[in-house]
Amino acid sequence: MTARVLVVGGGGREHAIAWKLARSPGVGEIVCAPGNPGLAELAECVPVPVSDLDGLVRLATDRKVDLVVIGPEDPLAAGLADQLDAAGIAVFGHTAAAARIESSKSWSKEVMAAAGIPTARSLVATDVASGRRAIAEIGGDGPVVIKADGLAAGKGVVVSGDRAEAESALASFFNEGAPGQTVVIEERLTGPEVSILLLTDGETVRMLPPSCDHKRAFDGDQGPNTGGMGVYTPTARVDAALLARIEETIVRPAVREMARRGTPLRGVLYPGLMLTADGPKVIEFNCRFGDPETQVVLPTTVGDLGAWAMAVANGTLAATPMPTGSGAAVGIALASGGYPGTYETGFPIRGLEDTAADPDVIVFHAGTRRAGSGEIVTAGGRVLTVVGLGPDLVTAHARAYEAADRITFAGKMMRTDIAAAEVAVR
Repeated sequence: MTARVLVVGGGGREHAIAWKLARSPGVGEIVCAPGNPGLAELAECVPVPVSDLDGLVRLATDRKVDLVVIGPEDPLAAGLADQLDAAGIAVFGHTAAAARIESSKSWSKEVMAAAGIPTARSLVATDVASGRRAIAEIGGDGPVVIKADGLAAGKGVVVSGDRAEAESALASFFNEGAPGQTVVIEERLTGPEVSILLLTDGETVRMLPPSCDHKRAFDGDQGPNTGGMGVYTPTARVDAALLARIEETIVRPAVREMARRGTPLRGVLYPGLMLTADGPKVIEFNCRFGDPETQVVLPTTVGDLGAWAMAVANGTLAATPMPTGSGAAVGIALASGGYPGTYETGFPIRGLEDTAADPDVIVFHAGTRRAGSGEIVTAGGRVLTVVGLGPDLVTAHARAYEAADRITFAGKMMRTDIAAAEVAVR
């Protein structure tokens, strides 16, 4: 059987998902909503926004799709998978109840505590007064981390340097309106960060290659947090033994606890981890593929994403082969000048044709659109992810930056040190 698949979303992550699905022997037609110009080369793009749940269910029904793969967290938290289930459509993506592992940081902390999962000590605050008490208890006069309880597109986090900075951030969260009326105050963990993506049908787990994201806007991990300015895989920070430890002490306990609560996971689980002196600890859980992690993890994963996704939807993941990693990939985010603050869009993008002919480079579109003239122009904060592939990290790094330099648009911003720490020691 050749499946017709609907991919929900229109960013670089969804472009990478469709790119991998297009290489699946069991996948035929791919439809994407709403898509982007890069996705349009792989799929039929239909302009249904991810916020229009009823419209997405109608699209899946009208096109008689065999499987829906949901990319972003917002439609998961809003209940798109629940509506697709009710319509009898197979779906790769969690129910709204299961998606709370990302959509509510405080609830996620409860899950971790119940499952005995190592994580930062934390307290919940519902107003400035309780937040100040939590800051004093967790950090004293030292640093703490303050997180919006709800979804914030990877930017609802402040890592404070001292108590005064923490209290200032706390006031801005409540006065300026954080997502939800709750914040989580955590101890500040130290150590390198890694991202772990895995597939689960609520019981079986399939681990994908680990990766390392760079969240800060500027070189040297300076500047504000962003959705991610670059990423690479593999990483020497996580060997096979450590990955097995992460699976046994973090991943499987989370999957079991979610099933015990009657909210089994059915899609991607993505724990962001800090490798502390006491071992790996969870910074946060996410309920979907990471962005930009997906753009390097899927191209270096050997296996059939279409078969895995259908098996997750059907609860038969145990019957599928284990994924394996091969080679290396470095992804460089090309962003609009000013991101993650204010920025201008609509600038023509040059050099895409040159990189399209390079078999060792993939350019995933994130914030692009096709103008009336037919040319592709910038349309978002993160515009493209340029991925260099190679047998090793050094080669992939060189190819990624060479290609990134060939692509230009007005105000282009990118970090020049993605993967530099690991490339320097290899």
